[in-house]
Amino acid sequence: MNFNKKVLKISSLCVAGTVIVAVSTAGLSAVSYTSEEPVAGISVSLNDYYTSKSSANEIAFAGALADNISPDVVQNQDDSEDAKVDDATDESLGEAPEEEPTEAEATEKEKEDAIALNYKNLGIAKVDNYLNIRKGPGEDKKVIGKLPKNAGCEIYKITDDGWAKIKSGKVTGYVSSEYLVTGDEAKELAKEVGMIVATVNTTTLKVREEANTDSTCLTLIPEGEELEVKKMNDEWVKIVIDNDKGFVSKEYVDLSYQLAKGVFVEEVEAGTNGVSSVRANMVAYAKQFLGNSYVWGGTSLTNGTDCSGFTMRIYEHFGYNITRTSRSQAASGRTIPASSVKPGDLVFYSNGGGINHVAMYIGGGQVIHASNPRSGIKISNMYYRTPVKAVRFIND
Repeated sequence: MNFNKKVLKISSLCVAGTVIVAVSTAGLSAVSYTSEEPVAGISVSLNDYYTSKSSANEIAFAGALADNISPDVVQNQDDSEDAKVDDATDESLGEAPEEEPTEAEATEKEKEDAIALNYKNLGIAKVDNYLNIRKGPGEDKKVIGKLPKNAGCEIYKITDDGWAKIKSGKVTGYVSSEYLVTGDEAKELAKEVGMIVATVNTTTLKVREEANTDSTCLTLIPEGEELEVKKMNDEWVKIVIDNDKGFVSKEYVDLSYQLAKGVFVEEVEAGTNGVSSVRANMVAYAKQFLGNSYVWGGTSLTNGTDCSGFTMRIYEHFGYNITRTSRSQAASGRTIPASSVKPGDLVFYSNGGGINHVAMYIGGGQVIHASNPRSGIKISNMYYRTPVKAVRFIND
């Protein structure tokens, strides 16, 4: 298979009959996305969202898209059987998701070529959960990002007192060099901890339930997002997003072998932009658990939790007793426009048939959530997939 310049050629093993997905752009105003043509407005909104540094503007225009979601997507889930489950189960379909073997594999040479292409002086975060990226060298410098466990970075220099200036993803800053694997050891480790990703190369990508354009659209993914690849053939790629699996057209993604990357983190201060101390403290508390494990049906912030268990426990720590599943949380809170979210508010996502994932907004156009077993608790852009509802429990 031939890919674009700077995109690796990836070998794949595909099972006969494997179904896959389709992509493109679509409006956020209906559950059934039938057109494969771009929709005016989304291109500007999502591109601006991912390049702008003004979080207020990001939320204003990107939220306006989600505000127009069809009520069919955000229906009252109390009417569904899933919403009636009140025990320690995830908000999916009542049983633990099955693990599938990864059948898309990169060769040793392809991995080596990818590492050499992307890094001149590779460093990999050797931590249990994440490594703080600071604005300058020193523990007293402002935290501007997080480098997840096994994430890769380009090392520019290392100061005499052990601070490495690095770049990972779009974040440039300083980390303590004692927590970085470097040199040949890093190159070997990179071949173990990286994965094949599909990077969206179109304005808005449709993730479909099956491998045809008539199949249900599960969600929409903006340009530039990277999706974990499970399987692929000549036309379709099976991907994982959170704990959902779907299919995307190979035409609209670039395939490559990559390491995890650092993410920007905007510190939330009480009294700024109307943020209360409760909201600021809630965000700071939630970030302590970055990198911790995802466990289906779990509710432990340290030993493993799923997405709704995570939000439930965060809220519980601050005296708010919210329900157990994402669907019931979405139904019991006060619905607000996506453009009005504040740090601490909850944001919900759908798999095409109803709400099945929840995250907490943390400011700066970002959410924190328990994603899946590979990623654990992570930070994402709020519009990494289509948000379908936002809810508020905190009055101040």
